[in-house]
Amino acid sequence: MALTELGRFDRNEAHIIVGRLESEGIDAVAFDAGASIADGSWLLIPVRVMVDEDDLARARASLEADSA
Repeated sequence: MALTELGRFDRNEAHIIVGRLESEGIDAVAFDAGASIADGSWLLIPVRVMVDEDDLARARASLEADSA
């Protein structure tokens, strides 16, 4: 399993995206979400949503369907 970056989002949006992907059977992880809270800059530091490289195309398609 090799993780690849799906995108960078604000903290809340990243967690919503992770939940949405997992509900569709796509494993996803939010990186850096906790680091930004410690110094009070959680609005400034984007959170990376990571998925398995084999799931990247399906995850992108899911995000695009949501934005359409």
